[in-house]
Amino acid sequence: MAVGYVKGEDGRLDKDPDRRVQDGLALVFRKFVELQSIRQVLLWFRQEQVLVPAVVQGRDKQATEWKAPVYHTLHHMLTNPIYAGAYAFGRRGTRVLMEDGRKRVVRDSIRRNWKDWEVLIRDHHEAYISWEEFERNQHLIANNANGKSYLGRGAIRRGEALLPGLFRCARCGRRLHVAYSGKGGNTQRYVCRGSFSDQAVDNCIRFGGMRVDRAVGQEVVDRLQPLGIEAALAAMEARGQEHGDKRQQVENACRQARYEVQRARRQYDAVDPENRLVASELERRWNEKLTRLGELEEELDRLVALQAPTVSAEDRARLMALGKDLAQAWDSPGASVETRKKIIRLLVKEIIVDVVDDTLAIIIHWQGGDHTRLIVKKNKIGQTRWTIKADTLDLVRVLARQMPDLSIAAVLNRAGKTTGKDNSWTRTRVCGLRKTHGIAPYRDGERAERGEATLDEAAAILQVSPSTIRRMINRGTVAANQLCKGAPWIIRLLDLEDNAVRREADARRSQHGKRPASDDPRQNVLSL
Repeated sequence: MAVGYVKGEDGRLDKDPDRRVQDGLALVFRKFVELQSIRQVLLWFRQEQVLVPAVVQGRDKQATEWKAPVYHTLHHMLTNPIYAGAYAFGRRGTRVLMEDGRKRVVRDSIRRNWKDWEVLIRDHHEAYISWEEFERNQHLIANNANGKSYLGRGAIRRGEALLPGLFRCARCGRRLHVAYSGKGGNTQRYVCRGSFSDQAVDNCIRFGGMRVDRAVGQEVVDRLQPLGIEAALAAMEARGQEHGDKRQQVENACRQARYEVQRARRQYDAVDPENRLVASELERRWNEKLTRLGELEEELDRLVALQAPTVSAEDRARLMALGKDLAQAWDSPGASVETRKKIIRLLVKEIIVDVVDDTLAIIIHWQGGDHTRLIVKKNKIGQTRWTIKADTLDLVRVLARQMPDLSIAAVLNRAGKTTGKDNSWTRTRVCGLRKTHGIAPYRDGERAERGEATLDEAAAILQVSPSTIRRMINRGTVAANQLCKGAPWIIRLLDLEDNAVRREADARRSQHGKRPASDDPRQNVLSL
């Protein structure tokens, strides 16, 4: 007999009259609807230390005991049609074999679809869930089979990719897999393996996941925007639901423990005090029940003291604001990747994708039967979210012809340029960038070979101060080029031979004289 049911005097199945058993089973079904995975339900029960009922068969009648659940226990509860009020027979197929001239019936290990069962009588007895909910649960459990992608889209798993299990290849019809690479698995790609394993051919299609995740996520947000306020209110109500579930189970356990204490006391009072062998055993049992009751009452007091987490006025205002702007809520740090995946799966049935030149042709099939077509541009080969900006790379190409890596790093940092991962520049990072893009390092003397000079070098040639050269550049007397703020001024040596430049330099020297260096040893030359 399945836990939660007892057989009446007329032979019919009735719900177990124990309210604690009924509430425990109802919690299992409610948590599966919330968490969408048997494993996640198991983790919740284990983490919260909530027990589930189990049947202990005896000679006279079945008894119920409470245990920490295991996967098989929850799977049996969620897949057994008895909890949907149905009687079923022939859920597994059978085969008849002849061995040594004798008939042997072998049951198949794989269960049939409910439509192929030999006997199915609905509304046979009182149910814990409706038949429609039972069907939805079976469909979801089948879809959660991660090792059988041809059967379903798989359960929600860890990882940054938002759409694993939803993509289907437009070329071969197979489900796409997600592959992570890079340090810490921060780069994801969707891959259709096609007939690779069978025929040793190349993959059908593959593409990066960032852009397509953003595009589909934006479509989902657009669909949900009208429901934003309702979602915010539902979030407020859900905050205290989980706390209430555990408290209800502990309260039921306390009621059961009080009954068992009273029962043990009655047994102890009924025994003859002179029969010490029996009296001592009953006293020990009574003490065990009292200890268990004390532990449960302490846990209940702790839960009561914690109280259900309430929504403050500030949190309520913030949730309502996020409900009005779901795009902000979607990108909020508080919205985990798992939450986004659950939302997407509630709306999206599957996504058909194909690679057409440098774009992705996408058809989103929504749960309601509608569909949306999208064109998403693919990343170019080697282009990722960590790619250096093009203007920064161009700047490094030019600076590498003017100065060594350490000076380039200083110029980039003064200009506010960062790496692809938003880090500051160092000599090692500049060197790595150069090697990746085949940029030659700076060689001493190559500026002079090209007929170029810096501001300080030009000042030395004309025998004037660097500030004089800077004023000549500002007035347009000397042509010079500075790539960015902090980069050195580059002046062509031919421009220093211009008569106008020579005359102004001579005038400055005659007016002020050649400025001698200071005798003060603390005096330094400022390099601009």
